[in-house]
Parts: sequence; structure tokens; C-alpha cells
Amino acid sequence: MIHETAIVDKKAKVSKSVIIGPYSVVGPHVQIGESVEIQSHVNVTGNTIIRNNTKIFPFASIGTNPQDLKYKGEQTKLEIGSNNIIREHVTINTGTIGGGGITKIGNNNLIMIGAHIAHDCMVGNNVVIANSAAIAGHAQILDDVIIGGNCGIQQFTRIGKMAMIGGMSAVSRDVIPYGLSFGNRNYLEGINLVGLRRKKVSNKEILALSEAYKEIFKTKFLHENLKKLSEELKNNSYVKEVIDFINHDKKRPICTPLSK
Repeated sequence: MIHETAIVDKKAKVSKSVIIGPYSVVGPHVQIGESVEIQSHVNVTGNTIIRNNTKIFPFASIGTNPQDLKYKGEQTKLEIGSNNIIREHVTINTGTIGGGGITKIGNNNLIMIGAHIAHDCMVGNNVVIANSAAIAGHAQILDDVIIGGNCGIQQFTRIGKMAMIGGMSAVSRDVIPYGLSFGNRNYLEGINLVGLRRKKVSNKEILALSEAYKEIFKTKFLHENLKKLSEELKNNSYVKEVIDFINHDKKRPICTPLSK
């Protein structure tokens, strides 16, 4: 159902089960999947794909040009997965040629009021981005991450699986999987125990991860510390995710505890 005051370009590919509310605008290169609900006063533009069952609240602006001075109107993309909730005043930009040409949002995410996701970002599944958080270009947010309200995520930052970022943090260093991070120029405060328990991770696995955390951040020489981990810890699947994350990009700074 499309409201009579909505403006939907004839070239847009809109599934029959889509709901588009009053005064919303859908551009010519937009593709919208089954059972998507776009409420009133929403702008969807650019080369944007929105997959099934996603719900977008009033005054969101989706698929607009990247805020990058190098952008000269190239045809770049935005892909949004299924079952997402995108609340009021959220802004999500398309990619840039220099960053791969695409911004991607996965499935089952909650993006709260006033949040911004910039060009070339990659957001996984089951992510919660709270009110007014701003994620700069090229950032990678992996599955099950929670980002608190009013956070600022610096460009190119990586946030590992099931990490939690406290509200009003300024994140300039990569956060390991399962890490807790806070503060202005973020520091590490331990492991996300609450998140792990909610996911029904066993106590044995949590203890192994906690032990590895202590050993990895024992000194500031993280890569040397990784080499000294016991084989038992290295073979633990949760610990291995942390090791792989740290080793994946050795040029990126890793968020550490305050004392390191």
C-alpha cells in the first residue's frame, strides 16, 4: 500500500507487499523487498536495496550521497538486509569508489534515533546502534555488537563480534571481539560477560576467554603475548577469534586496558 501523497519514482522496484506512508519519497534506483514498511516523511534514494521485513521510521534519510569531498557523483551502492528496524532521523550513506563502492547493513539490526552510518561501512547482523551514535566511513561493525548512545566511531575502526561500546565513547582504536570499551579515546574494560551469558556461552568457554584476555593484555607487546599463549587457549574457538582479529590488520591500533 502506497499512500497517495508519497512520491515513488516509476523506475523504482517496489514489492507489492510494501507499505509507504505519507510524504515519503522513493528514488528511481531503489529496490524494496517484501513486507518492508516505510513510514511517513522518509527519503530513500541512490542505488539502494532494502530487503524483506525492514521497518523505517519517519524522517530517516537512506541512500544519500557520501559525505566525502572526493566523491564526484559516482554510481555507488547501499545494501540493507532483512528484519532491520531503522528509527527516526537515521542517516545512511552510499559507498565511495575509493572504499569499494558499497555500504552494507546486515540483518536483524536495531538502529536507533538519530544514528549515522557513513560511506563504505560494513555492519553485521544483530547489531544495536543506540541514539545519536555516529559511525564514520569505512568502519567495520561485526555481529552482535552494541554501540551506546552518542558514541563517535572513527573512520576505518573495527569493532569485533559481540563487543560492547559504552555510551558517549570516542572510539579511535579497534575493539577486540567480546570486549568492553569506554571513554574519550576508548580503553578496554574487560570482557562482555553479560553478552556472553545471554548467548548461553558455557562457563568453561568464558573462563578460557577471560584467561586469554589477561595474558594477551599482560604487557603492551600484544603480538609477543599472543605467541606465548598456551596451545589449549590458542585452540579455543572464542580465543581464536580474538587472535585472528588482532593479527588481521597489524597496522591498526588495538584498544587496550588503561594501565597498558
